[in-house]
Amino acid sequence: MVEFILKVVCAYLLGSLLGGLIVGKLKGGVDIRQQGSGNAGGTNALRTQGWYFAMWVMLIDIGKGWLATAFLPGLSLPSIAAAFPLVWVQISCAIAVVVGHVFPVWFGFRGGKGAATLVGVVAGLVPAALLYVLGTWLGVLMLTGFVGLSTMLATAAFTIWVKVAQPTDSQPLLVFGVTMLVFVIYTHRSNIQRMIVGTENRAKKIWLFKPRA
Repeated sequence: MVEFILKVVCAYLLGSLLGGLIVGKLKGGVDIRQQGSGNAGGTNALRTQGWYFAMWVMLIDIGKGWLATAFLPGLSLPSIAAAFPLVWVQISCAIAVVVGHVFPVWFGFRGGKGAATLVGVVAGLVPAALLYVLGTWLGVLMLTGFVGLSTMLATAAFTIWVKVAQPTDSQPLLVFGVTMLVFVIYTHRSNIQRMIVGTENRAKKIWLFKPRA
C-alpha cells in the first residue's frame, strides 16, 4: 500500500509541472493563463506565443504523461515491497498525472485540460492505440475545426479501441478510458457551452470546411 500511494502521489506531483508555465518562466515570466483562453495547455500556448513556445510545452506535457505510466510504476523503491498488480499501479498513476496537470498543486490548482498529457499516458500504457487515437483527433479536427471536440472524441476512441482490440483482460484499460472520458468532458465543459452557442474558436488553418472569404 505504501508503494502504491507513493507512486500515485509522485505521478500527481509530476503532472503538476506544467509545460506552459515552466516555459513561460524561462521565457521571461510569461503566464499564458493571463492570455487568450486563460488555459495553461498547448493550444493556448500556440495561439498566444507561437509554435516554438508551444512545441516545448507539448514536449514537457507529453513527456510527463509517458514517464508517469512507462517508468514510474515499475520503479523499485528501496525497503518498500510492491503490493499491487503493476497494471493497476500504471492505471492509477495515469489518472493521477492527468489530474495533476489539470489541478496542479505547484500553480494554484489552475492548469490545462489534459490533452497532451493524455497523449503521453497512452504512449506509456498502450502504444498500439496511439496512432488510432491521434488519427481520430486529427480527423475530427479537420472536419469540424474544434480542438476540444477532437480531444473528447479521441478519448472516446481510446475506450472503443480497447474494447475491440483487447476483448480479454481489458478491464484496467477500460476503467482508465471511461474515467478519462468523463474527466475530459468535465475539463472541456466551457468548450461544449461555446460550441452550443456558436462562439467556440476553430483551428481555421486545419479545418477543411471553413467558409470561403
